[in-house]
Amino acid sequence: MRGYVVVLITVPVEKGQELADFIVENKLGACVNVVPEVSSVYWWKGKVEKDKEALLVVKTLASKFGQLVEKVKEVHPYTVPEIIALPIVAGNEDYLRWIEESIG
Repeated sequence: MRGYVVVLITVPVEKGQELADFIVENKLGACVNVVPEVSSVYWWKGKVEKDKEALLVVKTLASKFGQLVEKVKEVHPYTVPEIIALPIVAGNEDYLRWIEESIG
């Protein structure tokens, strides 16, 4: 079985759907869930910031992660976008096969 990952990406709320479409249309992810608004608290340039962001939950192949990071950084409005991958250690085999068939 190939490696599968869930990738978390935060983006300005108004850009969430646009970036999700970009990821799927370019076969960088088989599915992207758009959580329309999360409250983020983080350090930026020496001070604590608070923002409303959209959270993208991308299901993809581990082998696609490098390309996903590269392409998302080209269109993402942030200087340092959050793009982190978490391994899928187990899952519905039919769903995992669908990920591979969709973008593999």
